[in-house]
Amino acid sequence: MVIDCAGRPLVASQPVVMGVLNVTPDSFSDGGQFTSTARALDRGLEMAAEGAAMIDIGGESTRPGAAPVSVQQELDRVLPVIEQLLTRLDIPISIDTRHSEVMVAAISAGVGMVNDVNALRAPGALEAVSASDVAVCLMHMQANPQTMQDSPVYDDPVAEVRQFLLERVQACQSSGIRPDRLVIDPGFGFGKTLTHNLQLLAGLDDFASIGVPLMVGVSRKSMFGTLLGRAPDQRLPGSLAATTIALERGAKIIRCHDVAETVDAIKVWSAMTAQLSEIN
Repeated sequence: MVIDCAGRPLVASQPVVMGVLNVTPDSFSDGGQFTSTARALDRGLEMAAEGAAMIDIGGESTRPGAAPVSVQQELDRVLPVIEQLLTRLDIPISIDTRHSEVMVAAISAGVGMVNDVNALRAPGALEAVSASDVAVCLMHMQANPQTMQDSPVYDDPVAEVRQFLLERVQACQSSGIRPDRLVIDPGFGFGKTLTHNLQLLAGLDDFASIGVPLMVGVSRKSMFGTLLGRAPDQRLPGSLAATTIALERGAKIIRCHDVAETVDAIKVWSAMTAQLSEIN
């Protein structure tokens, strides 16, 4: 399985890691740690050395209740980091944004993927990606970051999220975006309660029939704070447990903060599945 990221292929025949690089002051887990270009560059290089197959750069926090930022502020945060990482790394760089103006600028700067929590529903977003050759990750989010955790309600979260993502994949294909440029993400924590998140985790198998790679991002999420009573920097064990469940259910890309540890978990899981294949 190869995802076409504007000339920098992402090979996902075995599961791979997307490293999270938030250049924001207010992201829920690592806000403020990488606001300088130099520190962000160092962390991006470190994640690549730890085994990340892609680096995802975000300049606007989408944590619950986060305040929006201006397009210019987002661009000022992300573009210098994108430009410098592209000169130092051969792996694809992703832009984590829901704003079409940022997508256009980041695509022009050379990113290989747009990772959009809004699934290209903002004005101009679908057109920006379809006019390019970048890949796109379509994520499900109920409501918006300011209100998504107020009172999320579903009759059947797995069926409803799957249907939404199927419709967005179809919209992209109708706009000329090939299947090998598409990735889907059920959006853990984006307008979901703990119960919804657990139901989605248990039902990830149902997303395989959409026919494009599945990305899962559970790293340090609040669901582990609720389940385990842990602060964000103490949620690695819970994140790895959920990651292993996601791998069992077909996830091909794991988006995470703790790259080295997640790469190790994937290696163990992959070795085990290879051994099972030999036995069977």
